[in-house]
Amino acid sequence: MNKSCPHCGLVFEREPGFFIGAMYVSYAFIVAIFITVALVLNYGFGDPDLWVYIFSVLGVVLIFLPLIVRYSRVLYLNGFGGIKYDKNL
Repeated sequence: MNKSCPHCGLVFEREPGFFIGAMYVSYAFIVAIFITVALVLNYGFGDPDLWVYIFSVLGVVLIFLPLIVRYSRVLYLNGFGGIKYDKNL
């Protein structure tokens, strides 16, 4: 992640370790993926074995991991960093 915006120069990291809080947002994303995959497997595929649940959840999380990391940081920055979107910039 860039230290500052190349367009306007805004510093993204407010203090050292600021984005450690973003791991709680990514945890919420992973729990949502877990519940979604579990429900799809349970109702859509007739409750398969436990190993199918484990490997399916791990596979989906690994596929979406780059998006989870990026969007958890973006949501944390917008929620707690005091950054607001300005379309005029």
